[in-house]
Amino acid sequence: MDKDIGKIKKNETTDIVIRVDEYKGKKGLTIREFVTSDRYTGFSKAGTRIPAENFFEFREMINSIDSNEFQKEIPVFGDMEKSKKKEKKEEVEINEEEIDEEESNEEI
Repeated sequence: MDKDIGKIKKNETTDIVIRVDEYKGKKGLTIREFVTSDRYTGFSKAGTRIPAENFFEFREMINSIDSNEFQKEIPVFGDMEKSKKKEKKEEVEINEEEIDEEESNEEI
């Protein structure tokens, strides 16, 4: 009773296959990698299985994702470092302002 829902190309040799199937007598949704190479063709161990009783909860989670989240730029490592330095600099500036305020309050 396996029913392939679809597949997404991951790279030249690997697809992500989504299917409704039965495993050990229990139905569920399986998301697995399917590899095609000279040495091996078939499903790899990479993937997951959502039991039928959890499918609607899983679908609700997936549907709750705002597609705009995928429109944002994903920072590369170097940009992450710059961002952290910028945050640290802003934090230092805020602390300096707090110190200046405390000193001016002490003078009064």
